[in-house]
Amino acid sequence: MKNSRVGLTLIGLFKLAKGITLFIVAVGLLRLLHRDIEATVTHWIEVFRMDPDNRHLHGLLVRIFRVTPKQLRELSAGTFVYSGLYLTEGIGLLKRKHWAEYLTVISTALFIPLECYEIWERRTWPRIGILVLNILTVWYLARGLRRRTS
Repeated sequence: MKNSRVGLTLIGLFKLAKGITLFIVAVGLLRLLHRDIEATVTHWIEVFRMDPDNRHLHGLLVRIFRVTPKQLRELSAGTFVYSGLYLTEGIGLLKRKHWAEYLTVISTALFIPLECYEIWERRTWPRIGILVLNILTVWYLARGLRRRTS
């Protein structure tokens, strides 16, 4: 039983951290709405002393500079939704709510096929790591739920 509490606490804290991070990102996206995106991004590139001529960074910048205010609002709204989901899961798991375990199993399992597709399209170690972490999370929580219902 003690192992179960540690596992739920770790998963809850992880979901809470993701929720807080996404909330901060969503607020940041909203703050960009009434600013010159190019000037803001250029400022941060200079602050972090990044090479704007780097081909990877250059490709990212091209995509960022094409973002419209409507797309920023939509991206921010979607990020707020995901933040709310992760915060709900995290708080529920930390409070040992049974419904939070079900919610986390369902919401995490729903993304596994998409993650598999992304790995199929472009295999990277971070993507593989996230997939493995999510599979382990679903397995761990589903196992705990099954034990309680048996």
